[in-house]
Order: sequence, then C-alpha cells, then structure tokens
Amino acid sequence: MEIILLERIEKLGQMGDVVKVKPGFARNFLLPRKKALRATEENKRQFESRRGQLEAENLKLRSEAEKAVAKMEGLDVVLVRQAGEAGQLYGSVNARDIAAAVTAAGFTINRRQVRLSKPIKALGLYGVHVDLHPEVTVGVNANVARSEEEAKIQAKTGKAVVSSEKEDLQQEEDAAIKAAEEAEKVFEQGAAPEQEALVEDAAADPSEEEATTEAAPEEAGE
Repeated sequence: MEIILLERIEKLGQMGDVVKVKPGFARNFLLPRKKALRATEENKRQFESRRGQLEAENLKLRSEAEKAVAKMEGLDVVLVRQAGEAGQLYGSVNARDIAAAVTAAGFTINRRQVRLSKPIKALGLYGVHVDLHPEVTVGVNANVARSEEEAKIQAKTGKAVVSSEKEDLQQEEDAAIKAAEEAEKVFEQGAAPEQEALVEDAAADPSEEEATTEAAPEEAGE
C-alpha cells in the first residue's frame, strides 16, 4: 500500500515522502494514529496545499521536545514491585507503567511514546527510550526494585539486589565486625607482656640502688 507520511517515521522516511508499506501496518498503526494518509491523488493535492503549515507545526513541536530533553535526559524513575528470591517479578512492568512513573515525575507522556520491546520481568536497572517527538528521543532509567531502600542500593551498585547478594552483604559486614573484634583482642594481648616487662624492670631498679649504697661505705673507709 502506498501512503504519504505526515511525520518522520524511523526506517520509512520523512514528512511528505510517499512510501510503500504492508497493508496491515498502514491500517493498524499509521492511518489510525494519523501518521500517514493513503497516497491517493486527492490526498497528495491536499497535503501539498498544507505542507507549509504542517512543516511549521512540526518545527514548533520539535523545538519544544528538544527543550524537554535537557530536563528529562537521564531521569531516574523507581517502580516498586514484588519479586521472588532470584529477582523474578510477580507480574511485569510494561510501557504503561513506565509512562505513569515518568508522568508522576513531572513529564507528561503516554505509553505509545515509550519504546519497550517486551515487558520487564526481573528486578534491576533498565535504560528506556522515550519518543518526545518523531525526531527527538530521550533516555530515562527505570529502576525496578522491591522497595525504595533497595532501589537506592541498585542505583549505587548498578545491579539488582537479590537474596543471595543481600546475604553476601550481611556476611561481609559480619566478617568485618568480627575482624575488628579480633584485632582489638590481639592489641590488648600484645600490650600485656610489655606492661609486665615494665613492672619487672621497675622491680629490678631498687636492688641496683641497694648495691650502690652498700658499696659507698667501703669507698669512704679507704
């Protein structure tokens, strides 16, 4: 089927291009979303008469989208979900969920603007592209976690928090505490012999003084 593109479509063409596509793609996606017109002679004439207006509107929308990119680029959104010990979600996170999270963060978008090839089904960090305009795309980060606390850990470490990792972190912390306690004991034990040696030296000094005192009269007698 031949169509006239009313906006830029990736891998198809720019606004005003007449291209051939599969009938199903045109009927189910391009035509109902007003991204294209059937390439009839009448539609071609109408498009040419409105080309200037359409291009001006497109330019304005693109300019607004580019301004939004500066604020949205790298936006982090947290999606709290229940998950199993290995990190598998009880359910999934889809484009609608991400659009809702981005909108809650102050940027109104709809699910159709979110590029997500398949639903997210595990905890972790996911880079997602959002189409603000046919010619402008921005990247956001979806942080899927069991809680806000775990989301902070994931953001810091760059990977999902699963049960085994939580246990490893706890074991490392316990090992560090135990090592500190052992070091303290060794320090205390090492200090004891030094203190005993000082006591012995102090006890030895009086005998030396007595010996000096006893020797003194003999020198006087001479």
